[in-house]
Amino acid sequence: MTDTATAELADFRAQTRAWLEQNCPAEMRTPVTGEDDVCWGGRKGQYSAAQLQWLERMGARGWTVPTWPVEYGGGGLSAAQGKILAQEMASLGCRSPHSNFGIWMLGPALMKFGTEEQKREHLPKIARGELRWCQGYSEPNAGSDLASLQTRAEDRGDHFIVNGQKIWTSYADRADWIFCLVRTDPNAKKHEGISFVLFDMASAGVTTKPIRLISGKSPFCETFFDNVRVEKRNLVGQMNRGWEVAKYLLQHEREMISGSGAGEGERRGLGELIAERVGRDEHGRIADPVLRTKVAEFEVDEAAFKLVLSRFGDQVRAGQADAAFPSALKYYGTELNKRRHELLVTAGGTDLLEWDSERTQGGAAIRAWLRTKANSIEGGTSEVQLGVIAKRILALPGA
Repeated sequence: MTDTATAELADFRAQTRAWLEQNCPAEMRTPVTGEDDVCWGGRKGQYSAAQLQWLERMGARGWTVPTWPVEYGGGGLSAAQGKILAQEMASLGCRSPHSNFGIWMLGPALMKFGTEEQKREHLPKIARGELRWCQGYSEPNAGSDLASLQTRAEDRGDHFIVNGQKIWTSYADRADWIFCLVRTDPNAKKHEGISFVLFDMASAGVTTKPIRLISGKSPFCETFFDNVRVEKRNLVGQMNRGWEVAKYLLQHEREMISGSGAGEGERRGLGELIAERVGRDEHGRIADPVLRTKVAEFEVDEAAFKLVLSRFGDQVRAGQADAAFPSALKYYGTELNKRRHELLVTAGGTDLLEWDSERTQGGAAIRAWLRTKANSIEGGTSEVQLGVIAKRILALPGA
């Protein structure tokens, strides 16, 4: 990097920090307390004045999606500038202004497969938080074997008529639009004859039913389609070639899920949280030596994983990333997140098991521990990820 480029990035960092300090509301520099404390955007959300102010300010600069092109609602930042923005936000404790499957999954897929009309219609709305998206992939008989899906879209000329059911549709009851896999050629091989479509969840014939998990809470829903009209202009990619879009999007979903292993959204380290529960010794360390050792091992693994995530991000931006590597990230990140919550529960002891106690904040920690069990299923089971790793990364014989 030239001296001029280095100086320009240093100047960008200084300006970015100054802007964040001036524009990020104090309430948006506090830890997120749970899913209901996240600004998801969309027509159905109810948010605080500070959340809306932060979303509006960041959206006006395109910094909700800082490296997206300006014409699609992004900030037009380079990869290096985007990394600096993330670093400065983390340094000041700034919350993400907006969380959305549109940002994490649909946006990249539209960038690659969408028409110019689709990009200009949907991407700016995602960037500004105007619409909240959900994902219509899994079905009652098509989970890990996703290509067996049976939700059908009948071609009616300028539109499709969609009938079928999806399951484990995260936040379907709160979403505005859905990106959905449908079968448009029932006679084709199962990986063929699938198309990728977008439609409004307020469309006639769309209904949702929340699924309650063992934790007592759940983002998941059953979603039903009964003669839903979907305009042909909302077909992304080629007819009957939706599996290509689906696979590309799954890479981004798995990368997103892997972020839980790096403690994304966590403002305080595991060691600090555990020390609060078990106390500190005369040296200020976690009092329990066994837990102290396990936490040290975890934090070394977490730090290494963060470096791997950062390197992979650089490889993606340079066009050098292995398309199968998100499976490795998803598997390891999932296991790391489960380890984090196992240690937190261990440190809390039996008192932490109180389900509805004010002392345990309604059993927040144990509910969160239970929720991590789904990490190894959603986005493709751990067994599926290990199969991908064996076959496409390690090239093991017989895989």
